[in-house]
Amino acid sequence: MTVDCPLDCEYLREARKHEKLPQPDPEAEPDRDIRVTESFLRENEPLAVYLARALTSAALGVPGGADVDVRDALAALVQTFRTLQSGVVYASRPENPRAAAIFEAAQTAVPEFRKLEEQELGLARTRDSDVLGILVFLRRLAAANDNGRPRGRAFLDLMWEAYGGGAPPPRPASSLILP
Repeated sequence: MTVDCPLDCEYLREARKHEKLPQPDPEAEPDRDIRVTESFLRENEPLAVYLARALTSAALGVPGGADVDVRDALAALVQTFRTLQSGVVYASRPENPRAAAIFEAAQTAVPEFRKLEEQELGLARTRDSDVLGILVFLRRLAAANDNGRPRGRAFLDLMWEAYGGGAPPPRPASSLILP
């Protein structure tokens, strides 16, 4: 039996406190060829927060959205922005419909962020390589917080805690059937 427990469920929160995530293998870290330093993250913190919120909101807005869907979307986004680095415009849209919806939300968030940046600073300074670096960071964070459950949402919970903006997380539709 599967129950879609809301992220603010007291029992789920207590269970997460005691959960032991598997140790990440440095050799299996995604996109090891891309360096993401602490100074890069500090310089691009507004972009990181904006993309993290967009991804998290999109994932929680998709019925049944889980960590695996976010990881699939991030893999496709990284591939898309890698392709842009080579001068080719090609979106590597995921086949998974939930991941595709999250992918689309993130794709939309990038020009929105640039527009806000232009309004605030007078120019958009965020490059595709900056977006790629932030996406790689989020992908690594997702891999490091993978609890191994097929429909787990430990990463989404972490993202909501860090980037949710203080609002309570959206509640999924009830999976209980009443007579």
